[in-house]
Amino acid sequence: MFLSRRTPELPTPEQALPGRPEPEFSVPSRHTVLGNPLLGPYPEGLEIADFGMGCFWGAERIFWQTDGVWTTLVGYQGGSTPNPSYEEACSGLTGHTEAVRVVYDPKIVSYAELLKIFWESHNPTQGFRQGNDVGTQYRSAIYTHSPAQAAAAESSRESYQQVLTDSGHSMITTEILPAEGRAFYPAEAYHQQYLDKNPGGYCGIGGTGVSCPIGIARTA
Repeated sequence: MFLSRRTPELPTPEQALPGRPEPEFSVPSRHTVLGNPLLGPYPEGLEIADFGMGCFWGAERIFWQTDGVWTTLVGYQGGSTPNPSYEEACSGLTGHTEAVRVVYDPKIVSYAELLKIFWESHNPTQGFRQGNDVGTQYRSAIYTHSPAQAAAAESSRESYQQVLTDSGHSMITTEILPAEGRAFYPAEAYHQQYLDKNPGGYCGIGGTGVSCPIGIARTA
C-alpha cells in the first residue's frame, strides 16, 4: 500500500504521470470463472456498466457471481495517465480509480439491480478511501454509458442518500460521470479474477449495512 503524509487529492492533467501510448502488459483472453472473453467486441444485446468501489478484487467477484453478468474485468478509469500500471495508479499521480467493468445481459439483470449491488457493497460516503484503504484510487465512482444509465445512477444516488441520512450516515461522495472521454484501461493479468486465483486473498469489500430501496433505479 502506498502511504501519503497528506490528504489525498486528484492531480491535474498537467501534474499526472505521462503514461504511455500502448500498455506494457497483455490481458488474458478469457474469464477464469465465466469462461467468456474479457475484451470486446461483445455479443449483440449486451451492455456495459463501470463501477469504482474500493479495491477492485472484491468488487469484481461480487459482480461475476451475479446472474446475467456475461464477463467482468478490472482496470483503471477516470484519470489522466494513459495505460497506467498498478504502481502508478497507487501512487495517486494518475487520477484513476480502481474500477470493475461489468458486461451484462439486460434481459436477465437490469442496470437498476447492478446499481443496488453497487450501493450496498461498499461505503459511498468516504471520499478518497474505502475502509482502511486510503488513496484517490479507492474513490467511489459510476461511469455511465448512456443517458438512461446516467439518469438511473443519479436517481439512485438521491434515493440512497435519503436512507443513509435517516440512518445517521454522511453525504455520498460517489462521482457519476460519462464513461465517454474516461477510458477504461485493463489492469495487469494477475489482478483479473484475483479472488478466483487466490480464494483466501484480501477482499476489502464492506457496505454500510443500509439497504438500497428496491426499484429506486429504473433504466428508461
